[in-house]
Amino acid sequence: MRRILALLGLPLLVVVAGCAPAGSDPSTAGGAEPSVPDQRRAAFDKRAAEVAGAWRPGPGWDTGYVPLQEPTVLTGDPRFSPDTETAFRAGWYRLQNPLPMFKLAPGTIRFPDGTMTVPLVGADEAFRQLDQGDPPPCEGRPMTPPGQSPAPGSDPTAPAGRPRAPGPGPTIEPGPDTPVQSEPSTACVPLTVTGVRLGIASVRTSRGVAEVPAWLFTVEELAVPVARVAVAPDAVTAPPEGSGPGTAAPPDVVAGVSLRAVTDGRIDYRVGVGACDSDITPLVVERDDVVVVGAAVVRPTGPCTMQLKLEPVSVSLTAPLGDRPVLDVVTGAPLALTRA
Repeated sequence: MRRILALLGLPLLVVVAGCAPAGSDPSTAGGAEPSVPDQRRAAFDKRAAEVAGAWRPGPGWDTGYVPLQEPTVLTGDPRFSPDTETAFRAGWYRLQNPLPMFKLAPGTIRFPDGTMTVPLVGADEAFRQLDQGDPPPCEGRPMTPPGQSPAPGSDPTAPAGRPRAPGPGPTIEPGPDTPVQSEPSTACVPLTVTGVRLGIASVRTSRGVAEVPAWLFTVEELAVPVARVAVAPDAVTAPPEGSGPGTAAPPDVVAGVSLRAVTDGRIDYRVGVGACDSDITPLVVERDDVVVVGAAVVRPTGPCTMQLKLEPVSVSLTAPLGDRPVLDVVTGAPLALTRA
């Protein structure tokens, strides 16, 4: 299964950068960063004011369940290795034991401002949503991780992929039959799910951080369970799409793509920049109801490859974020917490 990130309608190859370049130190809201010329700061501020003024939350923002985070959530520090982190971010899982099958009563979401009763999906459906396919084949590396027992009915000598000889029980994982990607990265083995129970997970929503019913999957290779939100799709309200202000974003202002982490005084996020952009400086504008983020860049003057890089950056806030949405300065859309 291929994952393709389309940003702003551009057919660009996505390259995830490992670190931010020089000049991407956290900025303070409304402050003038020494590395940002006045014209770039002014262009960002003008665009951010347009985005904040055009923001319309939409139906259900204050009364429904509008998640601003992926439905797969870690419940603590998983103590990743390079291989297990790759498998988690790619969504590679294998079942070691059958999942429980029973009818569920409705669950309760607990928001800071109240509660909401919602229908739930079963553990089998949650696992189908969690599992994103198989690792790509890797020469000389079996599907079963070192030191683990193979799944019932599987061939422990088979290469990474699906078991060759399925037997009783869920030995064939739900999901597409093709590899997630054509070339291996750093891992060729999935994570092993050994059990599951219904619990709760903390999820960032339009009404603040909520306690949401979730299936907690015990994973043999991780120190904490992996939670998959159990709320049925028909009870989920999608966040509003950014319509954007009427004017185009300045050429030296780039978009915020997704959130990496959020605390009261700091926002870690990713921006989409060109392969040859330089002097990447994260910027933020705070208002009482919204926070707008993005970055200023210096565009190349000569030829450059058509690539899009995701650069991790951070900004500091002058007031706690609270339940204010974090908006992208280019599209005006709210940003969500994502794994990758």
